[in-house]
Amino acid sequence: MAANEEEAVKYVWEGAIPLQIHLHKSEVASHPAPPPALVLAPRIGYLPLLVPLIKPYFKDSLPPGEDSIWFDYKGFPLKWYIPTGVLFDLICAEPERPWNLTIHFRGYPSNVLIPCEGEDSVKWNFVNSLKEAAYIINGNCKNVMNMSQSDQEDLWTSVMNGDLESYTRLLPKLKMGNIEDEFSRKANLSSPQSRQGGTETDVAGQVKTARIPVRLYVRSVNKDFENLEDVPEIDTWDEISYLNRPVEFLREEGKCFTLRDAIESLLPEYSGDRAQTSGEEEADGSQETRGEVKLVRIQGIEVRLEIPFSWVVNNLMNPEF
Repeated sequence: MAANEEEAVKYVWEGAIPLQIHLHKSEVASHPAPPPALVLAPRIGYLPLLVPLIKPYFKDSLPPGEDSIWFDYKGFPLKWYIPTGVLFDLICAEPERPWNLTIHFRGYPSNVLIPCEGEDSVKWNFVNSLKEAAYIINGNCKNVMNMSQSDQEDLWTSVMNGDLESYTRLLPKLKMGNIEDEFSRKANLSSPQSRQGGTETDVAGQVKTARIPVRLYVRSVNKDFENLEDVPEIDTWDEISYLNRPVEFLREEGKCFTLRDAIESLLPEYSGDRAQTSGEEEADGSQETRGEVKLVRIQGIEVRLEIPFSWVVNNLMNPEF
C-alpha cells in the first residue's frame, strides 16, 4: 500500500467531530441546569456508542425513569444508524464546530426513528451493511456469514475503538479488497488485496467492470446560494433523498472513470449528457428544469468531481464498505 494511500485511510479512521451535548431543558431535574458535555465523536462511529460517555455526566440531573435515548440537532431528530461523520456533512451545510446536539432520555420519536437498543442495534446494523456490500461486490455474502464469532466481535471492536491495524488484519477474510484501474496503478495506489468478485474480465484476465456499493444522501434546494451559511436548515427527513445501489465501475482504455461518472450513473437527471441536450429541448418547446450538483462531501472533504472513482473507493470508504 502506497504511503499516500495509507495516509488517506489513516485520516478517515482518525477523523473526529467535536460535539457539545446539551440535555433537553424539559428533562432537567436539577438546579442549575448542567453545562453541556464535550465529546470528541469519531467520524466512522455512531451516536448511540457515545451514550456510555454522556449518560454518567447527566445522571444527577435526570428525573427517575427513562426511555430510549436519542439525539437532535435544532429539533431535527438524528438517525442513529447513519455514521456520525455522514450526519454532520449532510445536515450542516456550513460546518459548525463544536457541533451542538441535544440528547433526550424520553419521548423517543418512533414515528421518525426506528427503535435503537444501544450498541446491539448499532452492531446489527453494521454487520447487515457488510452483508449488503459483500452481496453487491461478490454476488453473495458468505464471506461475512462464514466469519467466526470471535472474528466478527474483533472486527466490530476495531470499529468501535478506531483500531485501523486490527481492522486491516481482519479485512482479507471478507475478501472485498480494493478496486484497481490503470490510473490507480500509475499513481501507485494499489492495495495488496484485489476485488475477488462482482467483476467481468476480458480475455487477458484484466478487470473490465466491478460493482461498487454506494450510499448517497442527496439534498436538493430550489435556489443557488453563494454562501453555504445561507442554505436553510433541514426540517424533516423528507427533504433528503437516499440512494443505496451499486455503481458499475467501468474500465475503458485511456479513460478515467471519475466520481462525476459514478454520481451521474446514480443520478442521471444531473448528467452532463442531459445538460447538453437542453438547447434542442428548448427549441422544441419542452424545456425542463434540471438540477446541478453543487457540492459533494465525502468524509468531510469537498471533493472534486474529476477525481478517479477508484481512489475515492479505496481511500475514503467507511468500515462497512
